[in-house]
Amino acid sequence: MNNPAASPSRPPLGSRRPEWAGRNYLLLTAATIVTNLGTHGALIATTWAVFESGGDAGDVGLVAMARFLPLVLFLLIGGAVADRVPRHRVMVAANVLNCVSQAVFAALVLAGTAQIWQMMVLTALCGTGQAFFNPAAEGMLMSSVTGEQASRAFAVYRMAMHGASIGGAALGGALVAFVGPGWVLLIDAVAFAVAGGLRAFLDVSGIPERGPGGGLLADLKEGWQEFVGRPWLWSIVAQFSVVVGLIGAVESVYGPLVARAELGGARPWGIALAAYGVGTVAGAVLMTRWKPRRMLFVGTLCVFPIALPSAALAVPLDAVGLTVAMFVSGVAIEVFGVSWMTAMHQEIPEEKLSRVSAYDWFGSTALLPLTTALAGPAETAFGRSEALWGAAALMVLVTALVLLVPDVRNLTRRPHTKEVAGGDPVSAPALGAAAPSADAEGAVRRNG
Repeated sequence: MNNPAASPSRPPLGSRRPEWAGRNYLLLTAATIVTNLGTHGALIATTWAVFESGGDAGDVGLVAMARFLPLVLFLLIGGAVADRVPRHRVMVAANVLNCVSQAVFAALVLAGTAQIWQMMVLTALCGTGQAFFNPAAEGMLMSSVTGEQASRAFAVYRMAMHGASIGGAALGGALVAFVGPGWVLLIDAVAFAVAGGLRAFLDVSGIPERGPGGGLLADLKEGWQEFVGRPWLWSIVAQFSVVVGLIGAVESVYGPLVARAELGGARPWGIALAAYGVGTVAGAVLMTRWKPRRMLFVGTLCVFPIALPSAALAVPLDAVGLTVAMFVSGVAIEVFGVSWMTAMHQEIPEEKLSRVSAYDWFGSTALLPLTTALAGPAETAFGRSEALWGAAALMVLVTALVLLVPDVRNLTRRPHTKEVAGGDPVSAPALGAAAPSADAEGAVRRNG
């Protein structure tokens, strides 16, 4: 597919910018840095806003559920819209919604009048924005890079993203402790406004418009066929439905509770989240140099350490032990994350990226409303430590099961690119034809 706007242009003579770092890529990276600085502080602030309003563990879970439920409900629609409407418009509209909802949330908290039902409504609006934003953003990012440097581009992007998470989590934890959660939520609203402004300048003129289709249901069906036709894709999404659901309960409910009861409050938990961010940056740096041939196999092996923070909270370890566990988890998951993005970029046709990404996001987040809502009752029924050990065990089990899928073990990186009209290098699947099945390819496997 000839896609000059999405393809990285050759930098001018003397420029230190890498060849793959085109205009869209740089704008997307800058906007993501700004967003993550605000969002990771706001996640901590939301939990402490619930506590300050007199809420307990069950209320924390309900507010978290209110954010995740619309995310699950609207993701598929968001993916279909993002493959039909210019993706940058979807992203900007979502940022505006998030900005407004967080600004109102901040005003209520600063005024001392925030009630649980109001928090739930506002976080639900934020989750709705994310449902439309995530598939559009993932499709836009994957369209902004091409060729053999794609995995490096994704690694650098994620390194910048997680670097911002470090600052956001550390600053957010400190600000919640010193000035209160309302100001942190206001910073998040401003960050969404700035990021939306940056994304408004994305250039989509070179991305071909889709021809008339059969409507929303036809688009969803086509995306579903693309999704279920790839065993590596649906099996790992099923795995992460469990893993992400459990992580959501641990980080949204149990982590803050253990921090408040055992570690001294918001600051140690903020430092632990920042350590996770440091680990993801370290993992991203590693992936700028390392290109494992069997990408999914290596990436899935690195999912096992994600259970470490749950185990650390179950003991519970002290703040230092929890910080180390979070760091190791961050390194490991970033190896998986870069490998996963590279696989999607390599295997999924460009015009279907947002829809397939929507099914990915939908499956991966489907259990979040349930797990976060049940976190409080599970603590009451089984005990906090037992619930955390159970979460760690389930993560290990589903990760071991997904390694039984041949595609996951055997799919390999395809290093070559093809030249199309106009001389733009693209990976073979971006030409629009579905990749052959892994079983048919034999020793040459496709996913990473």
